Amino acid sequence: MRIQPINKKLKLYGFNNLTKTLSFNFYDICYALSQDQHKKYIAYIDEEYNADRLVKILTSVAEIIEANILNVANQDYDPQGASVTMLVAENEIINQECLQDSLEIQDSETPGPASEAIAGHLDKSHITVHTYPENHPDKGISTFRADIDVSTCGQISPLRALNYLLTSFEPDIAMIDYRVRGFTRDVNGKKYFIDHKINSVQNFISEDTRNKYQMVDINVYQDNTFHTKMLLKEFDLDHYLFGTEKEELTSSKRRRIKQRIKHEMLEIFSGRNIF
Repeated sequence: MRIQPINKKLKLYGFNNLTKTLSFNFYDICYALSQDQHKKYIAYIDEEYNADRLVKILTSVAEIIEANILNVANQDYDPQGASVTMLVAENEIINQECLQDSLEIQDSETPGPASEAIAGHLDKSHITVHTYPENHPDKGISTFRADIDVSTCGQISPLRALNYLLTSFEPDIAMIDYRVRGFTRDVNGKKYFIDHKINSVQNFISEDTRNKYQMVDINVYQDNTFHTKMLLKEFDLDHYLFGTEKEELTSSKRRRIKQRIKHEMLEIFSGRNIF
C-alpha cells in the first residue's frame, strides 16, 4: 500500500540528518529430550543462520530500503555464531548533489516485502545482526536469539524491511524498537524531528503477520520512540520439539513439556522471571 505525502516537498537546508533506527530481538524456542538432541539443534541453528545466509538476508534488506552496498565482510565463529559487516550508501556515491536535500513527510504505510552476528554499515548508517544460540541441559529448553539493528540516515527508511525480516526469521517472540533521532532543517531554519507519520510499529506490519501474534505496544510519542512486543498465538507442540514427534510422548509428558515451553515464552515476552 502506498500512501501519498501529507505535505508538499520541503526544501531542506543541507542533508536530511534524521537518524531512523529499527531494532529487533527475535526468539526461536525449542525443546529437546536429550543433550545429544540439544547439540544437534544448536548445530542446525548455527548452519541455518551462518554468515553466508545472513549476508544474503542483509543484501535483501539493503535492496528493500533502496540502499547501495559498498562493501561486505563476514566471519563464522567456533563453536557457533557469525558476523557480517555491510557498508552501503543511500545513493551510489554520496556527493555534493546530496548536500541539498528535500523532505517529504509521509503517512504510515506497510512498506517492503515480508523474509550469528552481522553488522552492516550504510553511508552514515548501519545494519547489524548478532545471533545467540543457547540451551539449558536440565529443563530441555533451547533458545535461539537474533539481535538486528537497521539504522539509516536521510530519506531511506528501515521500516521498509520490517515485513521481510519478520518472515525471514519467523520468530516465536519478537521485540521491536523504532526510534527517530536528531533533526533536520528547512531553508527557513525550521526544525523537523520526524519526516513521516507513525503511531505504532504495527502500522508497518502486514495484516497476515499481525493476525498471527499477540501484540503489545509501549510508545513514547513525544520522544519519537516506539516499542512493540509480539508473541505467537498458535501453539503446536510439534513446532517446538526437535528430533521427536509429539505422538511418541505420553499425554502427561506432552502436557509437562508444553507447560515448560509456554512458561519460557511468557518469561521472555514479559521480560521477568515467573515463578
